Amino acid sequence: MPQSIVVTDRLPAPAQTLLGALQSLAGMKRSEAERLIRLGVVEVSGIVRTQGHWRVAPGDRIQWEPVPAPPPVAAPSSTREPVEILFEDDAIWVLAKPAAMLTVPTTWGESNTLQGWATKRLQRQVPGGKACCVQRLDRGVSGVLVMAKSLAVAQQLRTQFAARKPKRRYIAIVLGNPQQQRGTVQSYMATDAQLNRYSVQDPSQGELAITHYQVQFQLQDAAMIQVELETGRRNQIRVHMADLGHPVLGDPRYGRNFPPHPQWVWDRLGLHAYALRFNHPVTGEEMDFDLPWPEPFRVFKRKATPASETARGGRRSPASRKPQDSGRDDG
Repeated sequence: MPQSIVVTDRLPAPAQTLLGALQSLAGMKRSEAERLIRLGVVEVSGIVRTQGHWRVAPGDRIQWEPVPAPPPVAAPSSTREPVEILFEDDAIWVLAKPAAMLTVPTTWGESNTLQGWATKRLQRQVPGGKACCVQRLDRGVSGVLVMAKSLAVAQQLRTQFAARKPKRRYIAIVLGNPQQQRGTVQSYMATDAQLNRYSVQDPSQGELAITHYQVQFQLQDAAMIQVELETGRRNQIRVHMADLGHPVLGDPRYGRNFPPHPQWVWDRLGLHAYALRFNHPVTGEEMDFDLPWPEPFRVFKRKATPASETARGGRRSPASRKPQDSGRDDG
């Protein structure tokens, strides 16, 4: 249930920021206030604000949706890396990003990021080396991505992505059942003052974004959809699914105007990058990687599959290539 406070003139001027108001007037700890702001669930006078230093004024109503914090995660032991390495040589890594980890730091300057982890690993071999980001997965999204060990290699890979050569496939769990079993969403991605992305049809106002999708499983008030990106804009899948009226489950930003699914209980997005194919930037060899579904996806599919479909052994739309479900999820 939404909670709210009204900024009063008793709030000292130095504390008249969104972060300061939540701490002083709502009694939040700083870490909790920062977390809610970062999740995009805090509004100031009806507008989502994602910057803690946003200035507020007496009379502003601050409203937020309480989002339970994820359970604490034990620090990884020294004998086990927190990130799975799918491939590594002198030029690149192919990594499996955990959902809870950022790809790169935000303006908050987080230290526990995939790029930071890779840079520390590289510097044990090459003093002063720095891992270079080629593609990103949002916080809350798990899956496979490639990262370069030098700027020259990164630029070569970025050229491939700009030319739309790599194949990127995702499994998305969305709210409701799309009427069309397959389709393409095309728009131009624009960004508002709060860094939210949205679709426009005017090419002069945004970046071209093309998303192909195909329904794989129809569940109770949800669907599992294979998504293939033709372009790779920030938040592209999340925005396009919300544009269709079927937001990704667990999305506090683009799904905030839709009811939550009662069986999605995980503090992550229902989005997983399960397949990546590209050419090695040095050898030219075709590299092809697939990942199994995360445990929450397998559990959700098992619980949310309609009984009539379970009795028939499941129902699947035809697909040229299915996600990695057979033998590596609940079956």
